[in-house]
Amino acid sequence: MPLAGQRTFDDLGAPLHEVPFCVLDLETTGLSPELHGITEIGAVRYVAGEPDGTFDTLVNPDAPIPPTVTILTGITQYMVVDAPRIEEALPSLLEFIGDAVIVGHNIRFDMSFLNAAAVALGYGKLANRTVDTLGLAKRLVRNDVRNLKLDTLAAHFRSPTTPNHRALADAKATAHVFWELLGRAGDLGVTHLDDLLRLPTARGSTHYSKITLTDGLPRLPGVYRFHDRDGTVIYVGKAKNLRTRVRAYFYGDTRRSITNMLRELDHISHEVCSHELEASIAELRLIHAHRPKFNRRSRPPKSPHWIKLTDEEFPRLSVVRSPKDAGRLLVGPFRSRPAAMVVLHALWDAVPIRRCRTGRGRRSAACGFADLGVAVCPCDGTVTRTDYDPIVSRLIAGVEDVPGELLAPIEEKMLDHARNARFEDAATLRDRHRSLARALENRRIWQTLHRAGTIRAVHADGSGCLLENGRFVAGWSGDEPFDLYTGRPAGQEPLEETPPSPALEAEALLMWKWLTADGTRLLGADQPLAYPAARVHHLAAG
Repeated sequence: MPLAGQRTFDDLGAPLHEVPFCVLDLETTGLSPELHGITEIGAVRYVAGEPDGTFDTLVNPDAPIPPTVTILTGITQYMVVDAPRIEEALPSLLEFIGDAVIVGHNIRFDMSFLNAAAVALGYGKLANRTVDTLGLAKRLVRNDVRNLKLDTLAAHFRSPTTPNHRALADAKATAHVFWELLGRAGDLGVTHLDDLLRLPTARGSTHYSKITLTDGLPRLPGVYRFHDRDGTVIYVGKAKNLRTRVRAYFYGDTRRSITNMLRELDHISHEVCSHELEASIAELRLIHAHRPKFNRRSRPPKSPHWIKLTDEEFPRLSVVRSPKDAGRLLVGPFRSRPAAMVVLHALWDAVPIRRCRTGRGRRSAACGFADLGVAVCPCDGTVTRTDYDPIVSRLIAGVEDVPGELLAPIEEKMLDHARNARFEDAATLRDRHRSLARALENRRIWQTLHRAGTIRAVHADGSGCLLENGRFVAGWSGDEPFDLYTGRPAGQEPLEETPPSPALEAEALLMWKWLTADGTRLLGADQPLAYPAARVHHLAAG
C-alpha cells in the first residue's frame, strides 16, 4: 500500500522560488533495477532555494558488489554489511523527499531503481515530478562544454563539491549544477515550475525566441488572440491558465499547422475571464467574429441550414438557408446542407410524410415515393387531409414532445436490416438516428434555456453566470461578488424554436453542460428551468 502522506507538488503554476526540490543520487551494483540493487543514497532537499536537510546512507543490497563497481565508487562489501537494507532505508527516504520535485543527473536511471524498490515493497511508483539536469544542460549549455557528464558540468560551473561516484557528493554537485542551470533558464523567461518542466522539449523549436511575447500573460482563465504583422487575428484560443497554455506552443510542438501559425505570429492579445465557461463563450464569439485562418474547429459555417415544414395544404419537409424562410421551423441549425440532409432522411424514415413537390391531383398516377410505399403523397388526388393530417401531427409531436415517435421506427428498421445482414443499410440508419437524436436534443436544450428567461446560477467554487433567453450575459468568480441582475420582464422575448445561428447553439450547449454539472446550483430564473420529461434516446456507441 502507498506510504501514508506520500504526495507530489502539483501546483504547476508556482513560482520556482516557492517549489521544494530534492536533489537525488543513487549508487548501485549495476545498470538494471530488475537485476541489481542500491548500495548508497544521497539527497539534498531545498525549500525556497535554501538547503533544508541532507539524506545520506549506505544500503546493503543483499548481493555481491562487483569489483568494477568497487573500483568506480570505492564502496566495498565490508562497508555495507551493517548498513540498512532497502526496506529499512526507503521509508525514511520517502519521508525526506515528501512532496518535492526530484532533481537528478540522468534522473531516469535513479528513478528506475527507486520506483522498482517502492513497487516491490508495496508503496507503488513515486508520484513526484522530476527534473533532469542532463536535459536542461542539453537545452542550455550544449555548445559551452565538451560533454554533458556530471563532472564536466560541475567543473564548468565551479562546483565546490567534486563528483566522485559517491551518492551525497554527487547529489551536492548536481544541486550546484541545477541552480546554475536555473539561472540560465531564467534568462529565457523560465520563472515557474511548468516552464521548467517543459524547457527540455523546447530544444530545436524554430520559433522559440517568440516565447517572450507571452511574458505579460497572467495565470488566469481567459481567451488569447494571435495576430500577424498586419494585426489580423490568425488564431483564437481559451485557457484555464493563459500563461501556461500559450507558452506550451513554443515547447517543441512539431505539428505543421502550429509551426506555420508561429511563423506568422507577431503579437498576442488577451482578455481575462471570470471562469472557464466565460472563456469558452468568449472564444466562440471571437472565432465567429474574426474567422481566424488557423482555427479549424468552431469556425462558423459559410451557409447554415434548417429543416422546415412548408406552408402548404399538404406540408412537406424542406431544407432552407434561413430560419426566416416561410414555413414552420422544426430543427437546426446545421453546419452544412449535407448535415441537414442526413436529418431530413431520418425524418423521412420515421414518418411517411410527402416527399414530392407535385400539387394535389396533378398526376394521373402516384409518384415514385408513393408507389414504393415510403411516403403518402397527394399528387394523384387520392389522398385527403383526413388521411394526411395525422402524419403531420405525428411529425410535430415527435419533434416537440415525444421524440420516441420518430426515433423508435428508425431503430426498428436498423435492427431489421442488421438481422437480414444488410449491414451497410443498418449503418446508414444508425448514423441518421444519431444525427436526428442530437438535433432534437440540441433543440430541447435551446428551448429550455430560452423559455426560462433570465437564469442565475452558481457553482460550488463560487463562480457563477447570468444567462438571458439562452444567451450568456455575464460571469463572476468566487472572490468577486455579483449584484444579481433581476432580468427583463418574463415573456418579453418571443420564443425562438431553434437557435438563430450555429454560434448561439454552441453557446447554449456549453451553458447547459455547465448548468447540469455536479456542484452547480440554480439561484433563480424567470420561468422554471424545465427540461421535457420524454427523453431523447441515443444509440449506444459502437
